[in-house]
Amino acid sequence: MPKPSISIVAPVFNEVETLQEFYRRVSTTMETTGESWELLLVDDGSTDGSGDLIRNLGEKDHHVNPVIFARNFGHQLAVTAGLDYARGHAVVIMDADLQDPPEVIPDLVAKWKEGYEVVFAIREGREGESWFKLATASLFYRLIYRITDVDIPMDTGDFRLLDRKVVDVLSKMRERHRFLRGMSVWVGFKQTGVKYRRAARFAGETKYPFRKMFKFAWDAVTSFSYLPLQIAMYLGFISAGLSILAIPVVAIMRLTGSQAFLGQATTLIAVLFLGGVQLISLGILGEYIGRLYDEAKGRPLYIVREAPSEEDD
Repeated sequence: MPKPSISIVAPVFNEVETLQEFYRRVSTTMETTGESWELLLVDDGSTDGSGDLIRNLGEKDHHVNPVIFARNFGHQLAVTAGLDYARGHAVVIMDADLQDPPEVIPDLVAKWKEGYEVVFAIREGREGESWFKLATASLFYRLIYRITDVDIPMDTGDFRLLDRKVVDVLSKMRERHRFLRGMSVWVGFKQTGVKYRRAARFAGETKYPFRKMFKFAWDAVTSFSYLPLQIAMYLGFISAGLSILAIPVVAIMRLTGSQAFLGQATTLIAVLFLGGVQLISLGILGEYIGRLYDEAKGRPLYIVREAPSEEDD
């Protein structure tokens, strides 16, 4: 079977209300491009029947290739699996909730044909999202931009096109705690952006509540920055500096008969402060050591129940 020109990778987690419309809009859009294409729908352990719907779509349309996980492994690993199974000369990553409009794909492909190897979609606006989500998202992108070791474009998500050369490089990077939008910038190559307006969800609720967003942001920071470790060091220097400055102050006040530092309250405050600094530092160190432990175990990034056969290559 000949390899398609464009592969579209879409992770799916409990999107049964959206999948049919997503498939329809992707199909309609891709037929207008005149390019050969495939759609890889990666079911990340859905419990609402999304997996069965993906299988049905695959049976009805040869363009659709289901990748069914054995359990939920997370969004970034679902995208990774899609990249591993994609056969196209270029791969588009997008969400299946229709917040990433399929109609933007031709714009990404046009830039790819101009010679760009990474084409990321830049959000000009975000419809249907609360002020809290907008504020935290804006803070996240600007924080990542300032503290990480790579120049990750602001206001960009995973919605992007990757040339086959980039996909092959990313497929060799098997770290478990993945931040793909940073990894795709880190590898280099010729990159550009295309502006679009991010739409509201077609149906259902967001699969990224604050808890998952915080974990995702933490993965991004620890994957591309040593700042948390440096903060722990800075806290140590600050506490040590305060202690050194406090010694002559306390000595002078004691000699002058001041009652300010009598009793145990000051001692307890100092002990609690230093103990807090130590625990924070140990926690940060433990986070990095835990990631090393995860990598050392060498377990597979994901396990698939069903996937396209090698005969399709």
